[in-house]
Amino acid sequence: DLENPKSNLASEIFSEDKQLLGTYYVQNRSNVNYNELSPNVVHALIATEDTRFYDHSGIDFHRLFSIIFYNLIGKKQGGSTITQQLALNLFSERAHNPFKRIIQKLQEWITAVKIERNYTKEEILTMYMNTVDFGAYNTFGIKSAAKTYFNVTPAELTPNQAALLIGMVNGPGIYSPINHPENALKRRNFVLKRMADENFLSEGQAQEEGTKPLGLHFKPIDNNDGLATYFRAVLKKDVQKTLADMEIFKADGTSYDLDRDGLQIYTTINYQMQEYAEQAQREYMRQLQVQFNNHWRGHSLWKEIPDFKTILNQGMRRSDRYRMLKQDGKSDEEIRTDFNTPAKMDLFTWRGTIDTTMKPIDSIVYTKLILRNALMSMDPTTGYIKAWVGGDNFEHFKYDQVKMGTRQVGSTAKPFTYAVAIENGMSPCMQVPVEPVTIVTDGKAWTPTSPARDNIYSSLNLRKALAISHNWIAANMMQVVGPTSVVGLIKKMGINSPNLQPYPSIVLGTFDASVFDMTAAYSVFVNHGAWTEPTYLLRVEDKNGNVLFDRKPKVVVAMNEQTAYVMTYMLKGVIQEGTGWRLRSKYGLSNPIGGKTGTTQNNSDGWFIGITPQLVTGVWTGCEDMQIHFRSTDLGEGANTALPIFALYMKKVYGNSSLGIKKNVDFDPPKNG
Repeated sequence: DLENPKSNLASEIFSEDKQLLGTYYVQNRSNVNYNELSPNVVHALIATEDTRFYDHSGIDFHRLFSIIFYNLIGKKQGGSTITQQLALNLFSERAHNPFKRIIQKLQEWITAVKIERNYTKEEILTMYMNTVDFGAYNTFGIKSAAKTYFNVTPAELTPNQAALLIGMVNGPGIYSPINHPENALKRRNFVLKRMADENFLSEGQAQEEGTKPLGLHFKPIDNNDGLATYFRAVLKKDVQKTLADMEIFKADGTSYDLDRDGLQIYTTINYQMQEYAEQAQREYMRQLQVQFNNHWRGHSLWKEIPDFKTILNQGMRRSDRYRMLKQDGKSDEEIRTDFNTPAKMDLFTWRGTIDTTMKPIDSIVYTKLILRNALMSMDPTTGYIKAWVGGDNFEHFKYDQVKMGTRQVGSTAKPFTYAVAIENGMSPCMQVPVEPVTIVTDGKAWTPTSPARDNIYSSLNLRKALAISHNWIAANMMQVVGPTSVVGLIKKMGINSPNLQPYPSIVLGTFDASVFDMTAAYSVFVNHGAWTEPTYLLRVEDKNGNVLFDRKPKVVVAMNEQTAYVMTYMLKGVIQEGTGWRLRSKYGLSNPIGGKTGTTQNNSDGWFIGITPQLVTGVWTGCEDMQIHFRSTDLGEGANTALPIFALYMKKVYGNSSLGIKKNVDFDPPKNG
C-alpha cells in the first residue's frame, strides 16, 4: 500500500526564530526536500548503488542478469536498485529466512514498479534519503546523519562527507566512522572513486578529497542534551494533552504520536535568549554552589539540619537504585548493605558530569546538597515566553521547577498587597509609622517580626518600605486592605495555589507558587494592569504542513492601568534604593528596571523577579528539600541566590541588539492618563 508506508518520523520543535530546538522520536528521522540535498549526496548514491537509476523503471534487468552470472561464478554482488531498497525501507524489515527472503524480493520488485509509476525520480531519491538507516546513535535519514556526524545540513555536505555517509548505507556497522574508522575511510574513498568513474568528480578532485581526514564533528542527538531540555519535556505533555482535549485525530481516527508522526511544533522560545538564560544559570550557580559547600564545610548535617535522617531515607527510597533492588526481591538489610558498598556512578557537577566511585548513600547526601535553580523570561504584552530553564541538568534531575514545581514565594508577594492599597487610593508617598503590627483573625493573633536593621526609621513611605522589604509596613497595609481582597487580586493575576487562603500572613509570601505563575503575575504591572496568559506553544502542524491547532493567549484585566503604573514606579525603587541595589552597584544595570527580591523562612528559597518594559524574568534558587539551606541570610537571601542570574542574563540580552530588547526605554505611562 503506497499510501501507508512504515516510517517513524520525528516531530520537530522550533524556536520563534525558526531554529530547531529538538525532536521527539522513536527513530531520529526528519524529512528533507530534494532541493535541500547537496548534489554530492545524490551523485555519491547513484554512483555507488544504482548507476542506471535514471534509465530503469524500478528493476534493472540488465544489471540483474549480470549479477546472476557473477554470483554463479562465485563473485557475490548485490542487485537491488535504489527504488527496490526504498521499497524495503518503507514497507518491511529484511527477512533472514532464505525462502521468506525470496518472497520478499518478489514483493519488493512489485512495489518498486508501483513506486516508479507514482513518483518522479527526484521524489524517489528524496524518499530514499529520508528513510535510509545509518545505523547506531538513532540516525535515520540523511538529515539526522549529517547533523550527527558533521553538524551540518544535507545541503552543506562536501564530496568527502557525502561519500562517507553513502558508504555507510549497506554496512552502517562495519563502516561506522566511530567504531571502525579505517574501514570507513577505505569505503569513503571507494565511493569517491566511483563518483569519478561516473564523471561526477574529476580524477583529481576524487584524489584530493580522498587525502582528507574523516573530519567528524560527532555529536549523537540525545533528548537529555541541547537547549531547553526541561521546556521540551513539559511541551510534549502539553501538546499531547491539547490534541486529546480538542479531539484532534489522524485521518484514520487514531491519535497522533509525537514520537512517530512528524509533527511540526512552533514555540515562542527565542533561541539566543534561551542560550543566554542557560549560560547565566551555569555561570553563577557554579559560584553559588562553591559558597554553599564552603558554608557547610566542617558542620554536621545530621546535627544542624532537622530530620536529616528522614530526608536521607526518603531520598534513598525514591532512587532508581532502591526501586531496582526492591524489584529484585532484596530485603531491607540487603538494600542497606548495597547502599553502603562503594560503586561506580556518574555524578552531576556544575562543571559537567563526573565518573567516580562512592557509596550510594553518600551520593544521596551529595545530591541533596546540590542547589536547584529555575528561570523564566517572558514578553509582558504578548505573554510569549522567551526563555525557560527548568532545572540544573535534565539528565540528572528530571523535575521541572518552572511550571511543575512550587515553593513559598516570600517577599515577592508583597507587591500584591501594595497594589490593592494603591488601587484603594493610597499613595506611594504616604508615610506609615514603623511599629509592630498585630492582626487578629478568628481569635488568632499574628504579629510578624522585622529585622533590627529595618527598624531604625520612625516612619517610611510606601515606596521606601517596599524597597527595603519592611515586614511591619507590609503587615500594616494588609491590616488596612484585608486578606480577602489581596487573594482576589492574586487570583486575577493567574495564581491559584491550593494554600492561597485569606490569612494575613500571605503578605509575607507564605503560600506556594511556581516561577511560571509568579513571572506572569508581575507582567501585569508592566502590561497596564492586564494579565496575559503565559504562552509557549504557538501552533502545531502535521507532517504535510496542515495546521492542527494554534493558540491565542487569554487576557484578564487584573487592575486599573494607573495602579499598574504606580507599581512599576514602586518596583523601580527596589533597585534604586532597596534590596535590589546590587543590580546597579555590582552589575552596572543603570537602565529602567524594577523588581522584587524574596527570601523565605530559614533562607529555604531565594527569589528575584525583575521587570523591564519588554521583558519580565523570574528566578528561583533553593535545595530540593526546604530543610537544607544557607544558615545565614546574607548568603541565602534572594539578592544573593537569584538576582545575580537575572543580572547576567539581562546583560547578555542587552548586548545583542538584534533581539530588539532596548536598554534605555522606560515603562509606558497609562494610556488613559
